[in-house]
Amino acid sequence: MDYRKLFDPKLVKLAVEASSVEEAFLIATNQLAQLGYVTDSYLTGLTAREKEFPTGLITKYLNIALPHSECGYVEKPFVFIMQLEKPIDFYQMGDNQKMAVEHLFFLGIKEPKEQVGLLQAFMNLFMDENFVEAYKKQETPQQIYELMTTHI
Repeated sequence: MDYRKLFDPKLVKLAVEASSVEEAFLIATNQLAQLGYVTDSYLTGLTAREKEFPTGLITKYLNIALPHSECGYVEKPFVFIMQLEKPIDFYQMGDNQKMAVEHLFFLGIKEPKEQVGLLQAFMNLFMDENFVEAYKKQETPQQIYELMTTHI
């Protein structure tokens, strides 16, 4: 799958004010639903999956979260990027360690077998110090879109 097709500058939101995971999920869901990317029950699916399988990821250079739902809640594939004004608490994948996150990447995949590959692609990107430094310097949705589609 060409992951670059999952990105769109309209799916990048910067300086988002959210005081909790629930609030961030609601903001993302509303945006994605308006644009036709998710079903009406996406928020329920997203929240349930996060509780069962936390998506926080502590990398050497930047803490990120990769929230996603089961494929049935996704109308068309996407990556929705959200940068928060202030960090919120997520739990790390695997060990459920509490961690602070400001950078969220909502992954919307229709084919379950493609989910693992996309997760791996994000892990590889965010373990690359040069990429992370470049990512932190981007100031507009268009710049972030161009960086992501060049490197993924």
